[in-house]
Amino acid sequence: MKLIFFLERMETPIGRMLLFTDEQARLRVIDWQDREHNMHRLMRRQYPGTTIELHEASQGSDAARAIRAYFEGDLTAIDQLEVATGGTAFQREVWAALRSISPGVTISYLELATRIGRPAAVRAVGLANGANPISLVVPCHRVIGSNAQLTGYGGGLHRKRWLLEHEKAIPTAAEAPQARLPGL
Repeated sequence: MKLIFFLERMETPIGRMLLFTDEQARLRVIDWQDREHNMHRLMRRQYPGTTIELHEASQGSDAARAIRAYFEGDLTAIDQLEVATGGTAFQREVWAALRSISPGVTISYLELATRIGRPAAVRAVGLANGANPISLVVPCHRVIGSNAQLTGYGGGLHRKRWLLEHEKAIPTAAEAPQARLPGL
């Protein structure tokens, strides 16, 4: 089997993003340029036994326009983008549940596992979350630890924090209460 993906590169406030669409204009992969090696590894895992032919996109896609609008403040611009993924049935179930998390909302891995009817599968949900090939649009950054701490994000915790601040899910550093030393 052979798939053809079209690559676009776009600058964002948190680094150069790589996005791949297919011949039907469905979004297949998003990652950051500084993680390109990892992205290719994940693609091989997502599509075993498949030849993926990569081409530079000749024109901007609807996906790139929607992602640009997201970064410019229209947080729902990416909600209706059509995506297609490889992966296992379980991974696709987790990724579909991720798309139901609204901008500005965070949930725990346990809550995500509960939403798919598998509360005992927290670890498996975490692994599926980490294998998500379409970060941002399949918003794995909105999943945090049960203790409300930011936990792993393939693009780096600095990007996860920026995305959650952008969505007003967590306060920005300037809005967060400042720690005071005793006696000051």
